[in-house]
Amino acid sequence: MPTKQLLHLVIGGELKRVDGPAEFADLKKVDFVGAFPNYNEAMAAWRGKAQSTVDNALMRYFIIHAHKLLDPEADGEDHDH
Repeated sequence: MPTKQLLHLVIGGELKRVDGPAEFADLKKVDFVGAFPNYNEAMAAWRGKAQSTVDNALMRYFIIHAHKLLDPEADGEDHDH
C-alpha cells in the first residue's frame, strides 16, 4: 500500500530579529526551498539549508506542515516541530 502524502514546505530567510516571533526582514527575499511528500524529506532539506547558513544568526529555515493546513482533520503520522 502506498504511503499517504503529507505535504511539507520548507522556507527560510533572514529575520528582523532573533528574539520574539519569527518575522522575515524582506518577504521578497524568502527562500522557497521546496515542497516535500513527507516530514523526513522536508527535514533533510531543512537541515541542509540550516547548516549552509549557520554563520548568519538572523537566517532561519522552517518546515511548514502544509497537509495540516489543507486538511486539518486528516490523520497522518507526523512529528511536532
